[in-house]
Amino acid sequence: MRTKAANPSAQPTNTHPNGPGLRLDRWLWYGRFLKSRSLAAKLVETGRIRVNGEKITKASRLVRKNDVLTFPLGDHIRVIKIIELGTRRGPAAEAQELYEDLEPPQKATAEEKAAEKLKNAGVLKRDPGQGRPTKRDRRKLDTHRDASNQ
Repeated sequence: MRTKAANPSAQPTNTHPNGPGLRLDRWLWYGRFLKSRSLAAKLVETGRIRVNGEKITKASRLVRKNDVLTFPLGDHIRVIKIIELGTRRGPAAEAQELYEDLEPPQKATAEEKAAEKLKNAGVLKRDPGQGRPTKRDRRKLDTHRDASNQ
């Protein structure tokens, strides 16, 4: 069986005239933003991720150093600047060295959510076996929902 001889002048598939690159889905996985590469590919294919302001729908899109990624993750939008491309999916500490978080999650928001949960615990909590809410309970829930929607 004959094998192809390697062409020494051919560029590797992960290089570009502007510098080396890495597939977007693979970089998201290396950076530990998603648990699997297939989940990263699905996120990209939904069109909800932007590279330098450009909407991307192909997981094979190459990303390079200094590219800025914008994508929804959890309940907030992540804005990430790529510092390194990475060579493997390593521990979390290693993954954090691959990027700079330009818009870190605000701690006040998490604290506010925790305070809101504690505040609402009395209104929304029902013990098991209590049955359906009474008319009075429903009115409390309605007032709470109206207040939280405003």
